[in-house]
Amino acid sequence: MANLNKGDKKLLNAWAFYDWANSVYSLVIASAVFPIFYNSLFDKNNPYIVFWGYSLKNSALISFVTSAAFLCVALFSPLLSGIADYIRNKKIFMRFFNFIGAFSCIGLYFFDLNSIGLGLTFYFFGLIGFWGSLVFYNSYLPDIAFPEQQDKISAKGFSLGYIGSVILLVINLAMIMSVEGAEKIEMMRYSFAMVGIWWIVFSQYTYFYLPEGNSNKQKVNFEVVFNGFKELKKVWKMLESEIPLKRYLVSFFVFSMAVQTVMLVATYFGAQEIQWKDAQESQTGLITCILLIQLIAVAGAFFTSKASAKFGNINVLIFLNAFWLLLCFFAYFITTPNDFYIMASLVGLVMGGIQSLGRSTYSKFLPKTEDTTSFFSFYDVSEKVGIVIGMMVYGLIDQITGSPRFAIVFLGIFFFTAILLLIRIPKKALS
Repeated sequence: MANLNKGDKKLLNAWAFYDWANSVYSLVIASAVFPIFYNSLFDKNNPYIVFWGYSLKNSALISFVTSAAFLCVALFSPLLSGIADYIRNKKIFMRFFNFIGAFSCIGLYFFDLNSIGLGLTFYFFGLIGFWGSLVFYNSYLPDIAFPEQQDKISAKGFSLGYIGSVILLVINLAMIMSVEGAEKIEMMRYSFAMVGIWWIVFSQYTYFYLPEGNSNKQKVNFEVVFNGFKELKKVWKMLESEIPLKRYLVSFFVFSMAVQTVMLVATYFGAQEIQWKDAQESQTGLITCILLIQLIAVAGAFFTSKASAKFGNINVLIFLNAFWLLLCFFAYFITTPNDFYIMASLVGLVMGGIQSLGRSTYSKFLPKTEDTTSFFSFYDVSEKVGIVIGMMVYGLIDQITGSPRFAIVFLGIFFFTAILLLIRIPKKALS
């Protein structure tokens, strides 16, 4: 383990490199290969399955399981944050969730409809591992970077994540497209295992440089376990006097709810609603769209960072939300593969930007305190609760109407609301 000072280039690069390690999960599992794999297990003319005695549409089922996983993350992350603060070692928790997520990805190799309960369990814990590790990863940002470095290094992290995940996805795509029929499904299973291995191996560089803090050798007791919730309550009270931060958090809650939901369901939407010629074109086209999004998102994150320096974070976030609002409206009308390719390009342009800028803007709003974990725990809980609501809304509308088009349009309401909330933030709040 190396001991480096705050702002050190090696430390910043090591922190950002965790995006390279873990973003393969968000691309291969959450966005690209797993949704295609999952959809291919069902008859296109009958996308329903009986689960726990209920007849559920396949995309609604995965939405509900995703929502349940995020609810668990939202409930347990404050507990873990409280313990992490007490023993002053974020890294051990970040690594713990890393391993839960990575080994669950490997377990997805065994996913099939005959044992869908086991498969969904691996999916459930993979999601918990990924997002649980991000609670502690995000909280490191103010610890390792000075305010003037945070926009740039946050964007660099997302860019590294997009590049690394695209590399693995291209490898997976070559594997999948090199075979025919049932062997394609087998190659997809191997892809899930590769995600877990990639995640474990490349994260070791990050752990070598990230600081642990001064260890507290005292035993963790009942009171300590609930310190996280006490810290959240303390942060909530502090927000009464931190008006700009409070207003930003509310707006972040709303637009993050919509962005994360769109990202999680985009491939399921494309698989069901776009008029592909056959299963072969569907698989190739969907993965091509995901690749397109990732590549354009690298440039999007970079230009968003530049734009925020010139026009201000809040103004750029307002613009990005307006752009997302238009995308949700036009998504209702797309039916052809070409429509989907164009939509994917436009999504990529604003996806990386709104994520990286959302994270770094929050960091800039924080009051001067060494207790960044509590504030980022509050940030992460807000994000996760938003995703729970977003995925439940999407799943319910999809289940009731039989089509996700209405659900996507409904998400546009959240972007419109976020614009109104962002406008209320004082213009000089970040000056």
